[in-house]
Amino acid sequence: MRIGELSERTGTSRRLLRYYEEQELIVSNRRSNGYRDYDERFVDRVVQIRGLLDAGLPTRIIKQILPCLDKPRIIHFADATPEMIATLEHERDRMTERIRFLSRNRDALSDYLDAVRDDNRPDTAMADALTSSR
Repeated sequence: MRIGELSERTGTSRRLLRYYEEQELIVSNRRSNGYRDYDERFVDRVVQIRGLLDAGLPTRIIKQILPCLDKPRIIHFADATPEMIATLEHERDRMTERIRFLSRNRDALSDYLDAVRDDNRPDTAMADALTSSR
């Protein structure tokens, strides 16, 4: 598929897709006319990359762990350095904290919506109006 189709299917700008290619996160073949041609598997790959970037991982780390995402049951890094392991642990802990923060905000928003809905119920509004008119 061409870059425009990959862009549409993933909601990712063409410019960002070219950046992912520069960072060697995805690859394309070149057609005879010079256009980029992407394999179907890159639709999921781009979505994965975006999720990891949204979680705060830098592209250099994403590049290292992408092979593991293709075959999660065969995760093994013979060349994993202590620094890389520490970096991944740090990033995992940051994600966990962010998840906790997002969950707390989601719960607060849900509580707020519940309260607003309760206050805007017709029967509650009518009962409040009757009480205040007495």
